[in-house]
Amino acid sequence: MNRPHLLNRLAGISLMLLILHGLAWELWLAPLRPGGSLLALKVLPLLLPLAGILRGRRYTHQWASMLILAYFTEGVVRATSDPGAETRAMAAVEVALTLAFFFSAIFYARFGSEIKRLPGD
Repeated sequence: MNRPHLLNRLAGISLMLLILHGLAWELWLAPLRPGGSLLALKVLPLLLPLAGILRGRRYTHQWASMLILAYFTEGVVRATSDPGAETRAMAAVEVALTLAFFFSAIFYARFGSEIKRLPGD
């Protein structure tokens, strides 16, 4: 497997893990309110680029790398300001997943031109 395929796979995996992490965080693991909160809806924008990322579309990697910066910012703010250790740990995981996605997406967008495409793809 060559470098662009690995980068695309890492981007897809980190995005899916970020979606699952956001849901688990806000519904069960460390929600703002017992029983979960509507903050779990924050994962909805992450569903928009999912199909394009999984299909390896360069343009989707480009714009999704900008979208992910909002989640990086949220993770940094909550990791440094929330009082609970559980929430800070969850925020640190969010930061790690966003960094994995960001770097794999931008490097895939850079090296994605090396991939041979089939007509109509």
